[in-house]
Amino acid sequence: MSDLKNFETLQSLCKRRGYIFQSAEIYGGLNACWDYGPLGAQLKKNLAELWWKTMVRRSDIVGLDSAILSHPEVLKSSGHVSAFTDPLVDCLDCKYRFRLEDKKKCPQCGSQNITEPRPFNLMFKTHAGSIEDQGAVVYLRPETAQGIYVQFLNVQTSMRKTLPFGVAQIGKAFRNEITPGPFTFRTREFEQMEMQYFIHSKESSKWYKYWKETRLQFYEGILKNIRYREHAKDELAHYASQAVDIEYHFPIGWKELEGIHDRGQYDVKMHQEGSRKNLAYSTSTGEKIIPHVIETSVGLDRMWLALLCESYREEDVKEGEKRVVLGLPKKLAPIQVAFLPLSKKEPLIALAVKLRDQYMDQYFVDYDETGSIGKRYRRQDEIGTPLCVTIDFESLEDQQVTVRDRDKMTQDRVAVDQLTSYLNNKL
Repeated sequence: MSDLKNFETLQSLCKRRGYIFQSAEIYGGLNACWDYGPLGAQLKKNLAELWWKTMVRRSDIVGLDSAILSHPEVLKSSGHVSAFTDPLVDCLDCKYRFRLEDKKKCPQCGSQNITEPRPFNLMFKTHAGSIEDQGAVVYLRPETAQGIYVQFLNVQTSMRKTLPFGVAQIGKAFRNEITPGPFTFRTREFEQMEMQYFIHSKESSKWYKYWKETRLQFYEGILKNIRYREHAKDELAHYASQAVDIEYHFPIGWKELEGIHDRGQYDVKMHQEGSRKNLAYSTSTGEKIIPHVIETSVGLDRMWLALLCESYREEDVKEGEKRVVLGLPKKLAPIQVAFLPLSKKEPLIALAVKLRDQYMDQYFVDYDETGSIGKRYRRQDEIGTPLCVTIDFESLEDQQVTVRDRDKMTQDRVAVDQLTSYLNNKL
């Protein structure tokens, strides 16, 4: 298990090391909105690329990037306009407003003196064009999936795909959450990685099982504190015949990380009815069918958060001294190699900069010359850098450098002309 006991500890580390910042912090902050810093943005990009390669580098799945602004009729057909609501209540004592869910009392003051629940639509509404009238209403999409369903037939015909095939997408989505948080666990602006797999109805059980197992395998080597949780019949979404969550054990308990859903024919069928366009798929035998859909949906921001939680650890170095380490997987770390001259002497700096520039195209690298070498090691440990390359005065004589391992804290002396093969082997 991770050594992380609460999100506050992680949030402090993330700000200190450039992973994430409160949005508009100098103006008091914008609640439930976050700006990813240099390291956080790179880690997020690395995760997205890993997911994208896993999904799209196969013969049966293609990619899509649909618009963030959603036509209102799309969301009427999908059911979001009428049904995408949360029961909202107010505490009559402290005036705190919150989503009811299974809470029977105010989470802020504990009072049970609350109002009757009333529906609150979670979508952000705006207007397209120069005049704010009802005819110009559009929505910020609450999920990326609808863009895939709407473009299903265009993708299928243009790419000449036959069932089964999938469409994957990474993109921003927006929900006007009433009780967001904590930290980045639930936000109003977030990024989804979704794949909709179109199949013949008679194969739904087969492909549901396949994607359930395949998505769990994705996390091997990344996250350990995960489990399945099958949805009970009374908690299934209106479109789903079966569903399972892959949950991660956050500091706040077991929470959903990814969902795999058997959505049946609901989505394509509803858009066919709403648009009055024929979205039927023609099989090789000439049969016209509305395909079933198996969906895999994960929040990129939540996966990012889970990875940081998993990676955080505290170690006793010596009596009264601890080191904080982000033990990020080497292939995902936002900095993989840091080059550290032992001192600010010009010859050492010159060699360190030369090596940094040499490996910049191959790895995510950093250069650090500030503070003692011990403090710099600790700084890189908190960042999650797997390897530190130290250039000392002997390096100028014997053309060797010292490579320190983040996890083992061991040090190897490596010849400069062997450094490439050494790094390739380690990373």
